[in-house]
Order: sequence, then C-alpha cells, then structure tokens
Amino acid sequence: MSAPDQPLASLSLTHVHYNPDDILSYASAWLALVPQALCVIYVTLIWASREVEILLMFAGQMGCEALNFGLKRLIREERPQYMQGKGYGMPSSHAQFVAYFSCYATLFLLLRHRPNFSITPDAIPFLQRVALSFLACVGASAVAISRLYLNYHTRKQVLVGFSAGVIFSVVWFSFTSYLRSSGWIDWGLDLTLSRALRIRDLVVSEDLTEAGWQRWEAQRKLKRREHSDATHKSD
Repeated sequence: MSAPDQPLASLSLTHVHYNPDDILSYASAWLALVPQALCVIYVTLIWASREVEILLMFAGQMGCEALNFGLKRLIREERPQYMQGKGYGMPSSHAQFVAYFSCYATLFLLLRHRPNFSITPDAIPFLQRVALSFLACVGASAVAISRLYLNYHTRKQVLVGFSAGVIFSVVWFSFTSYLRSSGWIDWGLDLTLSRALRIRDLVVSEDLTEAGWQRWEAQRKLKRREHSDATHKSD
C-alpha cells in the first residue's frame, strides 16, 4: 500500500482526453475503446467456439500490433504538440488495429466463408456478408477519424496506420490461405494438444448460427413428438 505522500502513476490503458461539452468528442472517446473491446470479443469467441480461424485472425492481430510497436520506435515521430498523449504517434495504433480487423473480416466473409445452406438460398447470405463487411469498414473508419477529432494523431499518422493495417491483413490472410491449401492447418488440428483443447475448423464451411438453430429445432420437434406419444399412451 502506497504512502499518502507518494506520487501515483496513472494506468493510461483507457485514459482518453476529450471535450465534455462536445458530443462528437465524447463519442470519439468511446470509439477509442474499440480495440480493447475487440480483444475481449476475440478471447470470448476463442474460448466459446475453439475455432482455428478465429485463433489465426487473433494471431495476426497481435502480429499487427507488434509491427506497430516496431514502426513507432523506428520512425519516432511525435504526436501533435497540442495533445498530451504518451508515446510516439507514427503510425496510429488505433487506426492500424481496426484496419486489420475490418479488412481481414471482409476478406474472410467474402472470399473464404462458404457456408452450406440446405434451405436458405445462397444469394441472401452473401448479401448479409457484404453488409457485415461494409459495417466493419465503416466502424474502422469511424475509429480512425476519431483519432483525428481528438487530436491524438495527425492525418498522416492515421493514414499510415490504416494503410499498414490493411496491408498486413492482406499478407496474413494470404499466409493463412497457404497454410490451408498446403495442409498445415489439418496437420495442426490432428495434434494431440489441438484435440485435447477441442480446436475445430467449422466456421469456414458452416454458418454456426444457422446450424445451431437447426439442431435446436430438431431437439424441439423430438421433444414434442415424445410428449405427443406419451400423451396418446396415457389416453
């Protein structure tokens, strides 16, 4: 426990400066928390689904963060002088983070995700994937713009960060495509550790929401049939 006269440091992970009288500034402050929220979503999905595709996407996300860490210390460009943000500003880590996420998600939804639908026409799911990709890109753009609005970065720092995130996502997506085509993913899934952790690869070819719903409907029909049979027997 610190002494009363000991100077204290601030944990600045979610410490964002904004203008409390400006609603856009307030919204931008919340947008600054999107990377932290996405990390929570990543971990939650990995734990709940055990999908190798999400693991690969998260690994790429961490690699993108490592790239940003290295670029900042290589370029060493300061943030805008009128902003008290800590650390170097080139490139913007927020812009790079969300650019990777939105670009990789778009590539996955439009190029790799091929769900097998037994009832729903394929055209409708594709339009849904396009809509989700569009929303992801809009969200990433909003986060990037918020960094400018809050004066944490210059326009060049945001553009470079966004570009780095897009380029890294394309490179990582291409690399994971090679891992799939060359059989390395299947090899990794056959490892004892992967099987012990129940790692699987369903999300590429199966719409998990639709599949889960079909299983639920099948269970409900079975229960209704059993209840109906039991009622007839009692009569």
